[in-house]
Amino acid sequence: MAKIMGTDAQAISAAADALSRGELVAIPTETVYGLAADATNGEAVARIFEAKGRPHFNPLICHVASIAMAERYAEIDSLSRRLIEQFWPGPLTLVLPLRAGTAIHPLVAAGLDTIALRMPRGVAGAIIAALDRPLAAPSANTSGRISGTSAEAVADDLGTRIALILDAGPSEVGLESTIVRVEGETVSLLRPGGLAAEEIEAALGRKLVRLDQRAAIQAPGMLTSHYAPAAAVRLNARELRDGEALLAFGPERAAGAEKAAATLNLSPGGDLREAAANLFGFMKQLDRLGGASIAVEPIPFTGLGEAINDRLTRAAAPRGLAVDELERTR
Repeated sequence: MAKIMGTDAQAISAAADALSRGELVAIPTETVYGLAADATNGEAVARIFEAKGRPHFNPLICHVASIAMAERYAEIDSLSRRLIEQFWPGPLTLVLPLRAGTAIHPLVAAGLDTIALRMPRGVAGAIIAALDRPLAAPSANTSGRISGTSAEAVADDLGTRIALILDAGPSEVGLESTIVRVEGETVSLLRPGGLAAEEIEAALGRKLVRLDQRAAIQAPGMLTSHYAPAAAVRLNARELRDGEALLAFGPERAAGAEKAAATLNLSPGGDLREAAANLFGFMKQLDRLGGASIAVEPIPFTGLGEAINDRLTRAAAPRGLAVDELERTR
């Protein structure tokens, strides 16, 4: 079973030592907990795919401790640099062209000529700085399942497959990072996340391009079925069916809510930031009850609601890897 430590200097040193040996370490970030490995060590990166049961065509986000570290591995255009200067460290990932001869292992990029880079806040950045190498770190959960937003959730899911978990308490943001890609003057939103698209648009003075859901996979989190509990998920529920658990939002309830097997409210006051922070933890709690279905009340698509609805839509999608997912990687 994985050892669980706090986030003091001893824990940071222990994490850096384990990572330097090619081991996997679950680290807290402001978004969700990440399953980290040295991104320059191919065997270590392969262990991430093995531990998560993750398809090898699904690329990984690389985490850096500074802009200077990012520049070692990627070519940074002027628009991307503006976003970096405004939003790093924070929940923004940029898909950038790989530098020639980069030390990042090809498994991280899943055969693409780009790399997804992010600079996390807090203890994760300190670990990367101590290691002085980037970390490949997808969410710390079995592939396709609910992302871990606490050390306990990670231990329950992956505790027998990894060496060490650092515990910083519940994740602050609770959703994975927003992913964007700049190509010339076009800035595309590849995955909505913990930084609202409207904030990025305000910083750039232009609209983000939303991709069709059948677009080729260019970044993590683009699989149709993802972030899913064992129970089925039913969206935009305005009435409750027999035996369902209820994932509520705001002050008003769906018809028949009183007969729910269990109810958790993402934000009684309708605060999308609070809802984002609670989303994965509440889905996991309702899933533990063993019900066949989780009904989800409607959630606005504004601000962080876009990312919340993205995760819920993927959680509700048909399970398993469909043929069309494979076709999108070719």
